[in-house]
Amino acid sequence: MAWFYLIIAGAGEVIGVTGINKVNKEKNLNAFVTLFGGFIMSFIFLSIAMESLPMSTAYAVWTGMGTIGSALVGMFVYGESKDWRRILFIGMILSAAVGLKLIS
Repeated sequence: MAWFYLIIAGAGEVIGVTGINKVNKEKNLNAFVTLFGGFIMSFIFLSIAMESLPMSTAYAVWTGMGTIGSALVGMFVYGESKDWRRILFIGMILSAAVGLKLIS
């Protein structure tokens, strides 16, 4: 169940980062709710996941999910570059997170 909570925490991280982008473009209530709501959800579920998972693994996987998710949102929602090197490095982050799961 801890891994499920960690996935929710990662999704909250992506929502929060998307909120930062929204706040930079349009300073309205919806943008701030997305920003703070995403990060609050993220930290709550990360905290719950860390009750069962080692801190180093939970934090590394959480930051990886946030990084990968934010990069994908940037590419597919905001039209950022889809260069093959960028995708290669995203894959490397993903493989590192999977590796941490396999050894913990």
